[in-house]
Amino acid sequence: MAADLTEIIDDLPLVDHHVHGATAHDLSRRAFEELITESDRPVPGWMTSFDSQLGHAILRHCAPVLGLDPHPSPEEYLARRARLGAGEVNRRLLGAAGVGHYLLETGYRGEEILGPAGMAEVTGVPVDEVVRLEQVAERVAASGCGAGAFARRFAEALGERSRTARGLKTVVAYRHGLEFDPSPPSAAEVTEAAGRWLAEAEASGAGEARWRVTDPVLLRHLIWTGLERGLPLQFHTGFGDPDVDLRRADPLLLRGLIERAEPTGVPLMLLHCYPYHRNAGHLAHAYPNVHLDVGLGVTYTGARAAALVAESLEVAPFAKLLFSSDAWGPAELHHLGATLWRRATARVLGGFVAEGEWSAGQAARVASLVGAENAARVYGLSGAAAASRARSARREGGRFMG
Repeated sequence: MAADLTEIIDDLPLVDHHVHGATAHDLSRRAFEELITESDRPVPGWMTSFDSQLGHAILRHCAPVLGLDPHPSPEEYLARRARLGAGEVNRRLLGAAGVGHYLLETGYRGEEILGPAGMAEVTGVPVDEVVRLEQVAERVAASGCGAGAFARRFAEALGERSRTARGLKTVVAYRHGLEFDPSPPSAAEVTEAAGRWLAEAEASGAGEARWRVTDPVLLRHLIWTGLERGLPLQFHTGFGDPDVDLRRADPLLLRGLIERAEPTGVPLMLLHCYPYHRNAGHLAHAYPNVHLDVGLGVTYTGARAAALVAESLEVAPFAKLLFSSDAWGPAELHHLGATLWRRATARVLGGFVAEGEWSAGQAARVASLVGAENAARVYGLSGAAAASRARSARREGGRFMG
């Protein structure tokens, strides 16, 4: 039964509901090592990023996809990667990930990575977009906008920018923290805050960084305008680069907003959550509009990912859990997001079955829910849900449907 469950999970066409593009150019060793850590500091000369759970996972799980034995040295791995070239590396690793649909968030350094069209071309699977609220606001400001017109211009730009998108995202956790006033600001408050922001940006000189929006009034306004748009709204929570103050990224701080937003019916998607994934599970348990994933944590915990997956399954309803990788840059991160989740899920659910706590059919169904069907429902991806159910039915011939 354990072997059968592993095969079922390995065959799932996953929906990666929060991911970024892969890099399309070759990477030096230094560049590669700086992209396999969430630190934004240079890697010290006395260490290597390969000496980490993520680094060891690359050498174990990505090396065979590139034609090497498992566990090569970093030097052997990077030499092989360079010989193949970025295009072939992407083709192999993305193809082997088994993802059937990507929801690509394009608001972070999008010019350096593949966009939706590029990812679709490389992978041959559907790719839809998730739009970052803060990026839209910053482009409105940079295009020339008076404070009094900002709210209207932002709403118009967001409507146009997200016309074909499947979801929205906010990085308020990075820009301010999650302990903000959950009520929507008044029109006068938004105009006043926009005036301060625009004046400070104009006075600070050239460069895109001057438009970075950090005012909590404006961030609240972006979120409430996003809620009015009606698309699922993703929140970065928990683990990330040093730009986030982890103490202020606990999803429990969103309780006030969750309760105020509940009447809208908009799904609130708590991303990553580690090390606060149990807190996120409580919120998903208590509030019907809350969903979560543990995507980035799975990738960075490597051989310990099963512990994280097991904890995510403790109190959160299984219909509220989703798969994501949050991969950005090296295709290794896209591949490992899927591979480590599959292995961890098979180990955890297989253990439940072996102990007689769950039936094999229940385990297969939960894996399909988390891996694809929940995202398909939340984001309206009917084809993805049907593909997942059909694959399971073909694979098992009805054996695990009880």
